[in-house]
Amino acid sequence: MAVKIRLKRMGSKKKPFYRIVVADSRSPRDGRFIETVGTYNPLLDPAEVKIKEDVILDWLSKGAQPSDTVRNILSREGVMKKFHEAKYTK
Repeated sequence: MAVKIRLKRMGSKKKPFYRIVVADSRSPRDGRFIETVGTYNPLLDPAEVKIKEDVILDWLSKGAQPSDTVRNILSREGVMKKFHEAKYTK
């Protein structure tokens, strides 16, 4: 099973709000997911991001692949750097 970390769109029309979820890559965008690991609100001036860093690092170590957008969000928050350091400094 290929697992992805991606965005699930919530909110109403013209007012998007996203949940960052871990889901099977074959499930639909807003369909089944395994676990919610954070939120992303692009409507606020500095976009608001709340993430469960330890849970995301755990999923990344298990082989979950982030989508391009989620990878950019995690890089901005410094999670990808921590994951890279943990993976390659043994």
